[in-house]
Amino acid sequence: MRGYFGIGAEEMSKPMNLGALMRTSHAFGSSFFFTINAHPKVREAYNSDTSRSFDHMPYYAWDNLEAMRLPRGCALVGVELTDDAVELPRFQHPSAAAYVLGRERGSLSPELLGRCKHVVKIPTKFCLNVGLAGALVMYDRLLALGGYPARPIMPGGPKLEMTEVLKPKRDGYG
Repeated sequence: MRGYFGIGAEEMSKPMNLGALMRTSHAFGSSFFFTINAHPKVREAYNSDTSRSFDHMPYYAWDNLEAMRLPRGCALVGVELTDDAVELPRFQHPSAAAYVLGRERGSLSPELLGRCKHVVKIPTKFCLNVGLAGALVMYDRLLALGGYPARPIMPGGPKLEMTEVLKPKRDGYG
């Protein structure tokens, strides 16, 4: 997959949610993780992040929105359940993106929404847990940009064809 992405959240307050989101972002190959104005107790996330993602990717803990600095060319993508947001299955992911999710019991701040180049929503009846929402966004990015072929028309998956390297060789002895 070409490009890179990071993921984070605004005003995280629950260490277990942060740890789960960090572990999931590490599993999906995130290049960095960030928080904006996170509660000080989220530092306990180390205990719930069993993959120790802190050792494998940068973590940026910005105290406020003004302190946030993204790489040049990196599009900020808000994940928020708003009427005018693009539904995630219809969204073309930027090759360089930073996805930001809202706090556990609220929405992205109007100031942060104003800085987003794109806003997407997961087409559900109501808001999801921040860790689950992040996982769905990263999975959708993987499907969209990961080089996977179109899904088969019939139920089930395609029959896997062996490559020439893996096919058994017929050399006359067996």
